[in-house]
Amino acid sequence: MTLIDEARRVREGEELDVAVVDGYLKAQLPDLQGTPVVRQFPGGASNLTYLIAYENRDLILRRPPFGKKAKGAHDMVREARIMQALKPVYPYVPDVLAMCQDPAIMDCDFYVMQRLVGVIPRQDFPEELLLTPDKTRALCKSVVDKLIELHKVDVKAAGLESLGKGEGYVARQISGWSERFRNARTPDVGDFEGVMAWLEAKKPAGEVAITLIHNDYRFDNVVLDPETLQVIGVLDWEMATLGDPLMDLGNTLAYWVQGDDDPVFQMMRRQPTNAAGMMSRAEVISYYGEKTGWKVDNFDFYLVYGLFRLAGIAQQIWYRYYNKQTTNPAFSQFGAMVNYLEKRCQTLTAASTL
Repeated sequence: MTLIDEARRVREGEELDVAVVDGYLKAQLPDLQGTPVVRQFPGGASNLTYLIAYENRDLILRRPPFGKKAKGAHDMVREARIMQALKPVYPYVPDVLAMCQDPAIMDCDFYVMQRLVGVIPRQDFPEELLLTPDKTRALCKSVVDKLIELHKVDVKAAGLESLGKGEGYVARQISGWSERFRNARTPDVGDFEGVMAWLEAKKPAGEVAITLIHNDYRFDNVVLDPETLQVIGVLDWEMATLGDPLMDLGNTLAYWVQGDDDPVFQMMRRQPTNAAGMMSRAEVISYYGEKTGWKVDNFDFYLVYGLFRLAGIAQQIWYRYYNKQTTNPAFSQFGAMVNYLEKRCQTLTAASTL
């Protein structure tokens, strides 16, 4: 079915040692049959995701990127353990099947999980879905609802109380991302100093709540049932932690390019948030506030934070590309993206009434 997200040929320089991986997996999962075919999913700009296709079963392998990595980033073991703990209370998490920290198998930690077969919404919805504006809006609300459901998870029941530091999250994020951006800055991008100063000055005194947050919740990190268009999976738990749910929503909206946004932002669009029937950013914020009861009246801080954090992520990737630590052509415009995001932040801060 063309609707199903398909893997492609492995990118040059990102190959796996198939024989070694095969031996490891068959020791962990003795029912596997045949020699696996390894392909790579094109989505994502950070961790690498591979399809390991056996005769009787498809598996998904996740590993960090090649090249220099930011300290504390790309912790595959942490991601796998979060998924294992969360699965009983948030059923949209794929099953983790194996977790490896043996350098004899691979030069990094990695884990293997079940493959959820479905539609992953990327830049545009597949035409075969035949989405009307009403169906698109219902789909949009269901995706937002799964984020709200995550923010309502009983952290204690999930055994995830130690996942993050909790209180003080907002201040830590502003100082942490400011430091990471400065450390990764290359000569061809802006310094964001005005944006960082604004965030420091305007940050709220505390968190609206401390909840489980995903930290990278986007349309291309959900899996939809191709028939019902219901969410059957949520992917990419690397950055999940305990923190302020409004910060999480701000992160999500940084990727939310709507139909009336400027042409440059449209060029950056990675998900179908411009489709007819999609909620606007303002509508998402209002809907989220109604469903959670949390106050969302002055959301400018969270919108700017989300864009700045996105710029920090993009800059860390651009640093690797700029210094020839990766040759993935998908990263070739990330420097220009960072410069655009600075201008977008500056426009929002100038217009804010905070």
